[in-house]
Amino acid sequence: MWHLRTLSLLLCTTLTQAKYIVPGARWHDTAGNLVNAHAGGITFDEETGKFWWFGEYKIEGQEEGGGVSCYSSEDLATWEAHGLALEPVKNHSFISPEHIIQRPKVVYSAEAGEYHMFWHADNSSYGWLLQGFATSDSVSGPYTFVNATAPMGNWSQDYGLFQDANDGRAYALYSNGDEKDGRDVYLTRYNADITELEEVVYRFDKFDLEAPTIIQTPGSYYALMSHKTGYRPNNVVAFRADSLSGPWSQPFMVAPLNTRTFNSQSGFSLKIVGSRRTTYLYIGDQWDSNSLWESRYIWLPVEIDEEKKSLELVWHDVYDLDVKTGEWAPVEGKTYSARHARTAGDAFKQEANFATDGVILTGIYGNDSTVTFEGIEGTGEPQWVSFYYQNTDDMGFGDQPGGSPDRIGGSWQLRRISSVVVNGDTAHVETLYQRDTHKGIILSTPLQLTLEKGKHNTITVGGLDNGFDYKGADLDRIVVYPPEK
Repeated sequence: MWHLRTLSLLLCTTLTQAKYIVPGARWHDTAGNLVNAHAGGITFDEETGKFWWFGEYKIEGQEEGGGVSCYSSEDLATWEAHGLALEPVKNHSFISPEHIIQRPKVVYSAEAGEYHMFWHADNSSYGWLLQGFATSDSVSGPYTFVNATAPMGNWSQDYGLFQDANDGRAYALYSNGDEKDGRDVYLTRYNADITELEEVVYRFDKFDLEAPTIIQTPGSYYALMSHKTGYRPNNVVAFRADSLSGPWSQPFMVAPLNTRTFNSQSGFSLKIVGSRRTTYLYIGDQWDSNSLWESRYIWLPVEIDEEKKSLELVWHDVYDLDVKTGEWAPVEGKTYSARHARTAGDAFKQEANFATDGVILTGIYGNDSTVTFEGIEGTGEPQWVSFYYQNTDDMGFGDQPGGSPDRIGGSWQLRRISSVVVNGDTAHVETLYQRDTHKGIILSTPLQLTLEKGKHNTITVGGLDNGFDYKGADLDRIVVYPPEK
């Protein structure tokens, strides 16, 4: 969400040089802790000159109702934690630890002279479908609960917030439930002081979508939404319109088919107006239903072609973003393919016409059946290494753990977990989470590893317990990236 004065502010504010952004990695804050801000939104605050990230706080044993966490950054890569902006209150009617506090967003109300937070407020059975509202004099909080209401008498499930750069007016986006008389997404305008909704501007009727966000360009509005598959990823779609009131186009996919939007769900988008270019970022979540607190973040540049009226997410393992200029560039790495890896135990190379060199490494079980990439060049400093893989858990049987979602009664396992050992040092084993992929679709997941300086390094991949066996995903290649600047 952007204030009108923010556009010029970004051109003159001195910001630190951005570090790399690595989608799907373990992101740590400046204190070394995992960033814990799921399904959130980012606000640029002109008073502090920083980006502020608000999201769901999730820890093991407290996956819902954990409150709203808050982080700040000058470069969108280095995040400082500020604790809980909205803290659960025991026995509270709407924000106790037993209640649902989801998809928080924050906007500054110039009329009221304060910061307003909104979220999907619900009970533990999702029976209320309300919007929560809290206020604060400071962007970091603490925020004080005001109310939880049904917007203009409607149900409200997944919540999004958009502020128009043309006139500064704020809008809520929300799906109105899963019942037969729901399954819509509403686009509704707030009043001038952004305290309550006053008019439905458009209704996306019966598309049965959720997790909405809007990207605004000089000539278009693009509304991104996901399908309703719970924590399982799906193909996010977008609509385009000349104005918020429509007419809106038919939905179209924003990522390559069967990548399930690179195993992510939509929820927010960010516009960065720099001195040299304007960049749009897709702010998505890579959910892990087995352990929600381990869910990761997928932030990707968005390419928009106004002539073709198209929008596409651009995947890069590692990219460098300068928020001052608005420029971003992929970081180039060195590839080591499966064909040249060494196998041990029952691991083997299998023909795969979709793979980089026509073969894929499979049969990776435990510590006895492993694959080793050799002759890897390192720098002696921490480096990002991206593991390209295929995880075909959906090839199993529907009545077994991890069985096929494409079968009647099937289920999803959602991940494989591999062990990663550098230079045979089994005293230090890294864990690599590899989400499901469609058959024949290669995706990647990163780890930060420290390789010795020189070209003699090895990386060995085995399998770890993922809940029902010790199998790692099939590997296509690894890519080793240079250290961050």
